[in-house]
Parts: sequence; C-alpha cells; structure tokens
Amino acid sequence: MSRLLHISASPRGAASESLAIAESFLDAYREVHGDAVDHFDLWDGTLPAFGPAGAGAKMTVLAGDDPSGDQAAAWRAARAVFERFDSYDRYLFSVPMWNSSVPYVLKQFIDVVSQPGWVFAFDPEKGYSGLLQGKKAAVVYTSAVYGEGRPPAFGRDHQAPFLEGWLRWTGITELSTVEFRPNLATADAETGRRAAHAEARELGKRF
Repeated sequence: MSRLLHISASPRGAASESLAIAESFLDAYREVHGDAVDHFDLWDGTLPAFGPAGAGAKMTVLAGDDPSGDQAAAWRAARAVFERFDSYDRYLFSVPMWNSSVPYVLKQFIDVVSQPGWVFAFDPEKGYSGLLQGKKAAVVYTSAVYGEGRPPAFGRDHQAPFLEGWLRWTGITELSTVEFRPNLATADAETGRRAAHAEARELGKRF
C-alpha cells in the first residue's frame, strides 16, 4: 500500500496558510486512500546539522572510502533521516516563501538527504542521475507578497524552481502543485484562499 509523508516547512502552526492548505489536501487524501499518512515537521528538532563532519563524510564517500569518527556519526545521523524519507513513495511538501526562496530548514533537510548512493548517482562522463524513481510529490506553495505577474519590487520566485529542480534531480518527476499567493496590499484574500483549498482537496482525492 502506498504511504504518504507530509514534510512541512512552516513554523507558524495554526497561523500557517501552507499548513492549512496541506490539511485540506490530506483530509481528502485520507477519504480516498485511508490513514497511511505521516507528518515530518522540519521544525521538531530532530533534523541533524550537516556541517564540517557531514561534509567531510560526503567527500570521503565520494572518494570511495568509509567515514570514521565524527564523520561516521554525522553520516549515520543523515542516513537515518534519508531512510525515513525513502520509506515513503508519495510526498506532500508545504512550503511558505521566505525571502524569495524556501525556509532554511527545508534547505537543511535537502542537504542532509542529498548524498551519493542515496538520492543520486554520479558518473564522470554522464553526470548525475536520480535514484528516487517511481515516487511522486505534491507541493503547496504560499507567499504573502510575491505573485506571478507582479512587478519585481514584489519579489522573485526562487522557491518553486529550487524545490522542483531538486525533486526532478532526485528522480521524482511526477509533480503536482497548489499555490496561494495573495498580495498583502489586497484587503480580501478570501477568494484566492477558498480556491487554493478547493484545488488542494481535488488534488488530494486523485493523488
């Protein structure tokens, strides 16, 4: 049976638009597919750092050797996160826009799991190839100022291109998205909010 992991990148709890839209998706998904859904809150304190020891371990592995000492410990911690992630075949990401891109904790997650032999292989002549074949993902994007068609002074989108580029790089090419991008200067965002929740529910039913 397919299993879905909701990976949330907002720390705002009940005030989060992206989490609320994700819940509309999940409610509809459960109606059709049952309760095989888990939640990985990237702000729950379990995500390990990937600093000097982790970077050293990655280069050691790329060189064909086994990490040891602090590097081995960092590698094991990263591997545990990857194994949790890889045990699912469907993903829902809820992602608010921060400073035209994604929250840093989502970038941290990506840096932790994006390791050789886990999400990618590398050939000196052919380059990278993604190893997460046969999986699919849905993404909820929100932003409070940026929106397609607005002038550059309202921001630029480094959010969706970054995340979707990474997903495709890992081998996940079946992607669906829902966006809610009200302009803070607009008094009434409710119409767009209702539309985003309705779209999320429909996507959840057929995902």
